[in-house]
Amino acid sequence: MTRVGQLYRLHVFSETTSRSGKVKQKSVGRVHMTVYAPDGKHVVGFTITQPDIAGMVKRPDLFIAYDAFKVTDKGLVATMGDESFDDKARARLGIDWDSCLMWTGMDAKTTDGKELGYIDDVSYDPKTGEVEKFFVGDDGLARKLVGTVEIPVSMLRGYHKGYMIVDPEAATLELNGGLAAKAGENVAKAKLKGKEDAKKASKAATEAVDKGSHELGRAISRTKKAMDESKVEYEKAAGVKKTSSAKKGDAGQEAAKAVGRQIGKMGSMFGSFMDEYKKASK
Repeated sequence: MTRVGQLYRLHVFSETTSRSGKVKQKSVGRVHMTVYAPDGKHVVGFTITQPDIAGMVKRPDLFIAYDAFKVTDKGLVATMGDESFDDKARARLGIDWDSCLMWTGMDAKTTDGKELGYIDDVSYDPKTGEVEKFFVGDDGLARKLVGTVEIPVSMLRGYHKGYMIVDPEAATLELNGGLAAKAGENVAKAKLKGKEDAKKASKAATEAVDKGSHELGRAISRTKKAMDESKVEYEKAAGVKKTSSAKKGDAGQEAAKAVGRQIGKMGSMFGSFMDEYKKASK
């Protein structure tokens, strides 16, 4: 199984063969978002963010089919030429593009209304595109400390008003992974072996929490940087005029919230995403 998070931001290359038989690779951009079939249970491909023209003019995302690339140490390399991308790829797969979904970043809740967190990652079979499970967590620090809930695709019931809907049983699933959880397991195991091992395991637990605190500091720093970048990008997209520093800060904050909210709740059908984005930008 492959995790879609492993492919995020990887470079994507197209290949051409010259008359002399020499193969040339050209970068077309980076992996941006994972696209799912309308049933939500199959990965159909990925969107690719193309570099701006002359560093200024935005270009639309490309689409690459899930079965039309190989993963190398450089990134993703298209294997079907033009059939790998956009309309030709969609036609070949028979995709109803306007009904496709983007699960990553979307909130999940049960059919009886209990909210579980958001979809952080997804594992799938790269040969068939079939999803195996969804990984649901909170922020990055929480995932590292306490882990994530792994929801099997069999519990998926669909999409409704910005949410992934799953069976009520998903709320009873235990967390998997996480530094603190792992350290706690080690403490329990060590108690069976003796006091000395227990002391070592307890120290490991403390170090895990300390590491979590350190990660929190790093996360705050990264978040501030991301907010600043988000402000610049949003102002470009929305045409926000430069004002006083106080007003610029307010505009940047609201812009980042609007963009983050839209990306995080991308539950509207994929074809209408840009319309929703424009609404959020007003």
